Amino acid sequence: MSVHESGEMYLEAILVLSQKNSFVRSVDVGEYLGYSKPSVSRAMGILRRENYIHMDKDGAITLTEEGRQIAEMIYERHTLLSELLIRLGVSEETAAADACKMEHAISDESFQAIKRYAAEQNIG
Repeated sequence: MSVHESGEMYLEAILVLSQKNSFVRSVDVGEYLGYSKPSVSRAMGILRRENYIHMDKDGAITLTEEGRQIAEMIYERHTLLSELLIRLGVSEETAAADACKMEHAISDESFQAIKRYAAEQNIG
């Protein structure tokens, strides 16, 4: 299960949007991430070819099982890292921006250690 950082961002965006709306389209993803239509279209094509998403004839995007697993992993990292940074005194805006960078770079070992620590401290 290997996908580039930009792919992870798209998958996470689709997950977040699908929790708010039952119908997610490429234009919604582009607006959410602030990306251009050509960039989103190119990314959707790659994610579809790699079997991370499915797009129906009406343009509705759904995550495949593998795509959902990646999206949920990234979302969990983002949520926990943001909360931890906020608890450490970082502003919400900075915490969210930093968590977005960290969620893609942190190793699973380090994240699991942070997750254990956060559970002990009742964070997240």
